[in-house]
Amino acid sequence: MSKSFNFLIAILLIACLGCKPENKSDFEADIIIYGGTSAGITAAVQAKKMGKSLIVVSPDIHLGGLSSGGLGFTDTGDKSVIGGLAREFYHRVYMHYQNDSAWKWQKREEYGNKGQGTPAIDGGARTMWIFEPHVAEMIFEDFVRENEIQVLRDEWLDRESGVQKEKGKIISLKTLSGKTFKGKVFIDATYEGDLLASAGVSYHVGRESNATYNETWNGVQVGVFQHRHYFLQPVSPYIIPGDSTSGLLPEISDLPPGKNGEGDQRLQAYNFRMALSQHPDNRVPFPKPENYDPNRYELLARVFATGWNETFDKFDDIPNLKTDTNNHGPFSTDYIGKNYAYPEASYEERKTMIREHEDYQKGLMYFLANDPRVPDSVQAEMSKWGLAKDEFTDNGNWPHQIYVREARRMIGDYVMTEHEVLGKREVPQSIGMGSYSLDSHNVQRFVTEEGYVQNEGDIGVHPENPYSISYGTIVPKKQECENLLVPVCVSSSHTAFGSIRMEPVFMILGQSAATAAVMAIDENIAVQEVEYSKLNKKLKADGQVMVLAERLR
Repeated sequence: MSKSFNFLIAILLIACLGCKPENKSDFEADIIIYGGTSAGITAAVQAKKMGKSLIVVSPDIHLGGLSSGGLGFTDTGDKSVIGGLAREFYHRVYMHYQNDSAWKWQKREEYGNKGQGTPAIDGGARTMWIFEPHVAEMIFEDFVRENEIQVLRDEWLDRESGVQKEKGKIISLKTLSGKTFKGKVFIDATYEGDLLASAGVSYHVGRESNATYNETWNGVQVGVFQHRHYFLQPVSPYIIPGDSTSGLLPEISDLPPGKNGEGDQRLQAYNFRMALSQHPDNRVPFPKPENYDPNRYELLARVFATGWNETFDKFDDIPNLKTDTNNHGPFSTDYIGKNYAYPEASYEERKTMIREHEDYQKGLMYFLANDPRVPDSVQAEMSKWGLAKDEFTDNGNWPHQIYVREARRMIGDYVMTEHEVLGKREVPQSIGMGSYSLDSHNVQRFVTEEGYVQNEGDIGVHPENPYSISYGTIVPKKQECENLLVPVCVSSSHTAFGSIRMEPVFMILGQSAATAAVMAIDENIAVQEVEYSKLNKKLKADGQVMVLAERLR
């Protein structure tokens, strides 16, 4: 038999072996991570560094969640408490923008250095907190490639019967494609909390009452205005101004808002964080949705008529003459009141809601750019902008991730409340820190007793100092599940989650969750039984910041 023939046989065998995993329906690893968000990928990197086998089962094709989905103007809060792999991510952003080739549409010296609460580029710490979406996605893909992390994309949990449990532990999860994933410990890194819900773990959707945890800023907050996201001047909600018999304008609820402090099932609004460009060669005109109806934006036209002029106040600069464009004002990109059913909705129902959000927001941008009711000064400025041509190129330049600001929140071993965030209560067993304000976007738009339109639910209460986050917030009650960790839909009240829900914090908690998972596997114990002193020691060694005394530069 010739050497060339033997070589050919060897190549064919290797090819077959390489194809085999593609056709598998049964997978097994030490740790199964459900969700390709920033928390999920950070958890995967940490587990791999600690020597465990793992599989990331991602419903999404694109990795990184909101960090790669348009939220490039990072909600840092106090950057000195962002350590570990989260800081490594922002260091890699910094290193990318040190290259001249990274500045295609703008000179580096023209960019400026404005970040949210911190300079965008921190040369001393070699970190950069502001970035383009495709750069974030590239870094997450680098993490996956460098650490040889197995990621299966477009794999959706069978939420009806896909979680198999025995004696208080998840044995396996199954996806709608028929694949089964068996593991020793599972991590739910989704924004929705689908795995924790399917595993029978307790959770909450909506706002608790203030009485539930003796809080101040939970529940209904009529008349509380802590950002400029409300109607500053009286605006009629009726089709014929002042005539209640003419019916309500679109995007206004006909239900009463409720009493202050009462709990409800409403959620703070979602939107898309658009990447817009003002470079003539890198912008795409705002598309006109097929079902565009200019009358649904009549309320905004009335806001303009009052003299409001803050249209561009949240066109936050990211590199290369682009923005991370967020909601701002009484009527903006937040699609208020249209997401209440999202956490519990089926995949098809969620898809419909996401499309409705997309149509609303695309229609809004088209309205601003084209409708004669919009002030000439606004349209003159808007003419300089369009969707960034080099972002989200496989999705019509539209973000592939809707901003799920809040969905399910686990009710776990320890519930973080505003008392912990505002420094009024000591936090046990810290696994990381947060620092952002108690931040909720508007929850509803209603008609006041005086017959005007108003928004409700927006809060922004700043803690005096960064605060610790308890290990108990990412583990379920032991009687409900012994081998699940939840670094995104953490155990917290609505108000506390308003601060915790920032992408750097999700990365921090993802790393800490993976560290605990590895320890639980090594000692063959429940995640609730992990010895905190050992966990604390390992987290410190890996650069996590858990108390104020450990602050970084």
